[in-house]
Amino acid sequence: MRHKSGAIRAALVTVLAGTVLGGCGLSSSDKSQEAPAVDITMKEAAQKADAMLDGTMAAFVPEVEWTNDRTTAGDCDLIRYRTVMTIISEQRRGNFLGVTERFWKKSGYKIVSVNKDKEHPAIFARSADGFAISVTIGDRGQAFFEVATPCVRESEIPDPVVRANGQDYSHDEVPYPNVRSRFWSAGSPVSGASAGSSSS
Repeated sequence: MRHKSGAIRAALVTVLAGTVLGGCGLSSSDKSQEAPAVDITMKEAAQKADAMLDGTMAAFVPEVEWTNDRTTAGDCDLIRYRTVMTIISEQRRGNFLGVTERFWKKSGYKIVSVNKDKEHPAIFARSADGFAISVTIGDRGQAFFEVATPCVRESEIPDPVVRANGQDYSHDEVPYPNVRSRFWSAGSPVSGASAGSSSS
């Protein structure tokens, strides 16, 4: 069964973020009257957003399968999306989010908000130059990542250079997660011995 991941993600972010992130750049809005907050083009902003997502994906050991999702653009900003196709079990979500949060802190991102909702936990962070990055756990243990740029100069927006490390759904509806991992999809909590191996 396929699902409209963009609509699901948008609903989750709206519910989970609420007003906590007002003005933090996690949603695209009409900024046509604003000067660029960062003096780069949309192309350069998209490339930086991709690099932030690439680094985050590389932090998971063992790796997770992911696909590029759609890109949305406003008048002077854009959002890059990446969806994880590996099933993240309820027992391993804390570890998955822990790896994410530690990597973002190590990368110099400020953690803006952490939502500890049992069904749909999420983390929202921001880079020093105003790029907002977030992860939300959606239905069936699917992880959604996104990076929202600050206002930048208008230009063409390129497709991501790095392709999916599994099935590519970038030009199709993204289905529910369909890849099982012996680690990330396991139905048991992480033992002390194995927890460290996934955070390197």
